[in-house]
Amino acid sequence: MKTSSTSLLLLSGIVLASACGTAEKPPTTAAVQAPPRIPVAEFFKNPEKAGFRISPDGNYFSYRAPWHDRMNIFVQPAAGGEPVQVTQDTVRDIGGYFWKGNRLLYARDINGDENYIVFSASMDGKDVKALTPQQGVRAGVLDDLHNIPGMEESVIVQMNQRNPQVFDPYLVNISTGAIKPLYDNKENFEGWITDHSGTIRMATKTDGTDQVLYYRASEKEPFKEYMRTGFKDSFNPLFFTFDNKNIYASSNLNGRDKAAIVEWDIAGKKEVRELYANPDYDVYGLDFSRKRQVLTMVNWTGEKSERKILDSTTQALYDKLGAELKGYDYWVYGENDNEDKFMVWAGNDRMPGKYWYYDATTGEKKEMAVLYPGLKEEDLAEMKPISYQSRDGLTIHGYLTLPKGREAKNLPVVINPHGGPWARDEWGYNAEAQLLANRGYAVLQMNFRGSTGYGRKFWEASFKQWGKTMQNDVTDGVEWLVKQGIADPKRVAIYGGSYGGYATLAGITFTPDLYACAVDYVGVSNLFTFMNTVPPYWEPFKKMMYEMVGDPKQDSLLMREASPVFHADKIKCPLFIAQGANDPRVNKDESDQMVAALKARGVAVEYMVKDDEGHGFHNEENRMDFYNAMDKFLDAHIGSGYQATAVKL
Repeated sequence: MKTSSTSLLLLSGIVLASACGTAEKPPTTAAVQAPPRIPVAEFFKNPEKAGFRISPDGNYFSYRAPWHDRMNIFVQPAAGGEPVQVTQDTVRDIGGYFWKGNRLLYARDINGDENYIVFSASMDGKDVKALTPQQGVRAGVLDDLHNIPGMEESVIVQMNQRNPQVFDPYLVNISTGAIKPLYDNKENFEGWITDHSGTIRMATKTDGTDQVLYYRASEKEPFKEYMRTGFKDSFNPLFFTFDNKNIYASSNLNGRDKAAIVEWDIAGKKEVRELYANPDYDVYGLDFSRKRQVLTMVNWTGEKSERKILDSTTQALYDKLGAELKGYDYWVYGENDNEDKFMVWAGNDRMPGKYWYYDATTGEKKEMAVLYPGLKEEDLAEMKPISYQSRDGLTIHGYLTLPKGREAKNLPVVINPHGGPWARDEWGYNAEAQLLANRGYAVLQMNFRGSTGYGRKFWEASFKQWGKTMQNDVTDGVEWLVKQGIADPKRVAIYGGSYGGYATLAGITFTPDLYACAVDYVGVSNLFTFMNTVPPYWEPFKKMMYEMVGDPKQDSLLMREASPVFHADKIKCPLFIAQGANDPRVNKDESDQMVAALKARGVAVEYMVKDDEGHGFHNEENRMDFYNAMDKFLDAHIGSGYQATAVKL
C-alpha cells in the first residue's frame, strides 16, 4: 500500500540520525553452545541483493546488488529471464530509488558531502542522466506525480541551488532532463506539500522557533499564512484527503503529549476527527491505497514496529502473509499500480531480512533474496526490550542484546547510545549489536530523554541537557546493568556515532571511572564549533537549536561545561576516534580538536580519518576498516586480550 509520504527522496531534514532498579528479573541466556566467531565482513559487506521493487505495470522487478564494491540497480522480467544492469556507479552506493513509468530514479552524493544528486535511468541502462547539479547543491524528489495525466514523464524536485539555506521546487522531465521553476520563492519558503493532483498547496517556513504553515486553494492564488505553532508543538501534514479538501496530519495540538493521527478541516481551521492515538507512543505514519483511495494503515514504533490496519482488504492481505511468515516481522512495502502484486519484507532481531514476491491473483509467493545468506539465524543473539528508572524518576526504555551461549553474569559490556539525539533506537536486526554479541559482549542501547516517539514531555526534558541529565540516563543504564549482575564493572566500554559519539566523549570525561575504553564515531566534542559549522540548510533552525542545545552567547558557561574537548584532562581510558573528512554535520574539526587535546597531554589516541566519507562510513572498504579496527580495539581492552590498564595522566 502507498506510503503516506510524497517526499520519496526528500533529503533536506534536520536530524543529526545511580539507577533505581525495577522489579524485572535479570535476563538470562539459554544453556546453549556459544556460536562460532563470525568474520566482521559477514556483518558489514554489501548485501547480495536488496531493495526489491515492482514496476508500475507489474512486468518487471528491480533490485540493488554489488558491482565493483558499490550497490547498483538491476532489472529483471517478472516472468523470468536474465537481469539487466541499469547503473554502473563506482562513486557511491545507490540507496533509495523508485520507478517512474519505465524509468528509475535515484539519488546519491559524492564522498559523503550529502549534496545529493537526482538521477534518472532507462530500464535498459542505456540512458542514465543527472537531473540536478552535480556539485554543491542538495536535491531530492518532492513528488513523483504518479499516474497524474500529462505528468507521465515529470517529477517535482526540490533543491537549494538558488539559496543554500532553502529548497525551491522545480518540474523536471525525467527523459529529457528539462527543468523549470514551479514557484518564484521570494518568501524563501523551506518546505512544500502537494495535493493528489501534484499541485503545491502548502509551504512551510520557520522564523527560528515558530513553525509557520502557508496555504493556497489553487496555484493561481498567493500563499497566505495559515497556522503558526511553536517548535515544541507538532503539526506535521502527511497528505491531503482524497478530495483534496482536508489534510491528514500527525499532531500533538489540543493539549496532547503524544502525537496522534488526525484529520484537519482546512476551511474551518480545526481538527474534525482523531483517526488513531496511542497512550504511550507518538504516532507518525499513515498509509493509503492509491488505486482504491482508502486509508489502509496507521503505524508507529513502540517496543517494536506496530500497526493498526484500517480496511478489510489490507487486513486480508496481512492475514494471508502472516500465516506463512510466522516468527517474523513482515511489511508490504511495494506494489504495482493494479495492487495485485506485492513486495514483502520479513525479518526479526536475528535475521536481517528476506524479500518475498506475492501475487494476490494466483496466490504465488516466492522468496526473492536473503540480505545476508552467510549469517545463520541460530548463531545470532536476541535483542530484548528493557526499561530502567533514571535517578530523577523517568522511565528509560531500551534494548539489551546478550551474547548467545554465555551466562548473563559479569559480562563485558558495550554501551551504545544512539545518534540524533532527537531520534531513537528500535528493535530489530542491528549489525553492530550482533557483531559485539558474537564477540561475547552484552550491548545496551537506551532511549535517553529527548529520544523521539515517547511524547512531548520526554522530548522537552532534553533541552539544554547535553552532558547533564541526558548523560545521566546513559550512566544510569550502566549502573542498572551492574546492579542486575550482568555487567563486569571493570569491563564496560562506550561506543556511539554522531550524538552517540558526543555521549561517548561526555561519558569518559564526566564519568571517567565508569569506562574501560571508548570509541567515538563522528562525534561532537565542542558545542561552540559544532554550532558554527552546521550545513547552510540548518541555518533557519539555529534559534531552535539554541533553545534545545544552548545559545553560544547566553549559555556560554553551560556549553563550555558540556563540551568534552575542554575536559580532556579527565580522560583515563583508551580512546579510538573515527571521522569522515567531508562530514557536513559534524565537521572533522570536532575530532581533530579532541585528538590534539589528548596529544598535548602526551596521550596516545587511535585516529582513523577517511578522505572519501562524510557523516559515517558508507563505502564497503571503509566500513571494513572501521569495524575491524573497533573489533581489535575492544578485544584488547575489554575482550579476551583484556588487561586492567589505564591511560597515564
